[in-house]
Amino acid sequence: MTANGLLQIGLFFVIIFALTIPLGGYMTRVFAGERTLLSPLLRPIENLFYRVAGTDPKQEMRWTEYAVAMLVFNLFIFFLLYVMQRFQASLPFNPQGMDNLAPDLAFNTSVSFVTNTNWQAYVGEATMGYFVQMAGLTVHNFVSAATGIAIVLAFIRGFTRHSVQTLGNFWVDMTRCVLYVLLPIAVIAALFLVWQGIPQNLNPYVDATTLEGAKQTIAQGPVASQIAIKMLGTNGGGFFNANAAHPYENPTALANLFQMILMICLAAALTNVFGRMAGNQLQGWALFGTMAILSIAGVLLIYYLESMGNSNFVPLGIDQVAGEMQPGGNMEGKEVRFGMANSSLFAALTTDASCGAVNGMLDSFTPLGGMIALLNIQLGEIIWGGVGSGLYGILLFAIIAMFIAGLMVGRTPEYIGKKLETREVKMTMLALLILPFSSLGFTALATVLPQGLAGISNNGPHGFSEILYAFTSATGNNGSAFAGLSANTMFYNLTTSFAMLIGRFAMAIPMLAVAGSLAAKKQVPPSSGTFPTDNGLFVALLTGVIIIVGGLVFFPSLALGPIVEHTFMINGILF
Repeated sequence: MTANGLLQIGLFFVIIFALTIPLGGYMTRVFAGERTLLSPLLRPIENLFYRVAGTDPKQEMRWTEYAVAMLVFNLFIFFLLYVMQRFQASLPFNPQGMDNLAPDLAFNTSVSFVTNTNWQAYVGEATMGYFVQMAGLTVHNFVSAATGIAIVLAFIRGFTRHSVQTLGNFWVDMTRCVLYVLLPIAVIAALFLVWQGIPQNLNPYVDATTLEGAKQTIAQGPVASQIAIKMLGTNGGGFFNANAAHPYENPTALANLFQMILMICLAAALTNVFGRMAGNQLQGWALFGTMAILSIAGVLLIYYLESMGNSNFVPLGIDQVAGEMQPGGNMEGKEVRFGMANSSLFAALTTDASCGAVNGMLDSFTPLGGMIALLNIQLGEIIWGGVGSGLYGILLFAIIAMFIAGLMVGRTPEYIGKKLETREVKMTMLALLILPFSSLGFTALATVLPQGLAGISNNGPHGFSEILYAFTSATGNNGSAFAGLSANTMFYNLTTSFAMLIGRFAMAIPMLAVAGSLAAKKQVPPSSGTFPTDNGLFVALLTGVIIIVGGLVFFPSLALGPIVEHTFMINGILF
């Protein structure tokens, strides 16, 4: 660890803090239907969409109607993407003549992008034509992110409304999110990335001759437009197989910083939206503080662990000490253009934010460094999390924290003026427990079946970690991988698809049920016995609950993989 590296990490979090209030204020006005700077341009387009779709923007939905609309919409766009991939060879803008995808891979990819997971069991530049990249994957990056934000808006309304049966209108929330938030920022971001050197064209790939005389095919295409929303929407699916380590996806240090900011800014701003809609911005800052504490701790742990290096390199004479000519530590699998600090920061943020984009190979991190990335996902993707899904995930933990606080003082728990009773706590536990049930269940299945074991590239604990990480990432809708796993098989394409569907919808539906139940309740005025949820004590309680619950559920599986592997590594045994 160096002072320079720590300064870069600190600068990033200062920028995120500075963006939270203005972005939060803007988004609150957008979702409230208030006038914004873009209203004169976009309001006519918004109203046109409503007329064409036959939607009344003033007609609100019960939680069941909201859930059905969300499910029907996602089923429809899933089908569209699946058809595009199955008939890719017949579609335009395919200069490389990419073939149709196999049914199981097309199914897996469609589920992946619909659920905002963007798990990629294929090599992007060798599999997808431009039409599918643009009209399929990029469009899904917008609508899957908007779906997550729409769901959290419904959840927030459950807390902030009282004595009503409705949670808003799914179609209105989706439309406003895409038009006013995602699209304008993504356009500006794409232009910035083009300036930094990312291609944006429809040209065929270029055949070049290297200095050694070898032939090389240089892939290009409509890259910048996809990368912008890939990061902003915490999607993570790259145009290229190397993702954010590829120079055409992440060409400069400034582009790297910009992409990390895009990855976190909306998730952080949504905490401010929550505080504003709750009528007390401190409520949002309490959630922001919890996320920031866990995020900074994870970043520093990964940075420290990777800076310590790999003891197995010592007998080989490899210098792992930081100096003027090298960053030191375990640089295997990391992008040398960005160094140890930025590789560690990116790895922590991408697993914090349910993004899945990577600028380094997580499979090559030290065992405990990789464990922190894995733990970030296993906590429920609530440290920033995906846009929308991170906030409603941490709010579920807030319900559990207040339930525990209520048990300690012997009174009915409350949060944001709503009593938390049996129904809400049961639905919350169902939403939270479905995640370890899926990730650990599919991991157990893969470790005992020949089809699952055939995919690992390493024996011993690290092979187990590859499988565990894959299903944890799929269930957490993250999409990153240890990348030592050969996942493009019928077994993994189907099992990871089911895990992604469970992680997205089996969590969202009980959460919407909680929102509907809370919205129907009366607002309870605070009293002398009310536990404050806008101060440091609540932040400490919530942080502790997240760590303890995540540790109790997942620690046995972690011990079988990274911790055991670390024990062997320091004794000079490689897997």
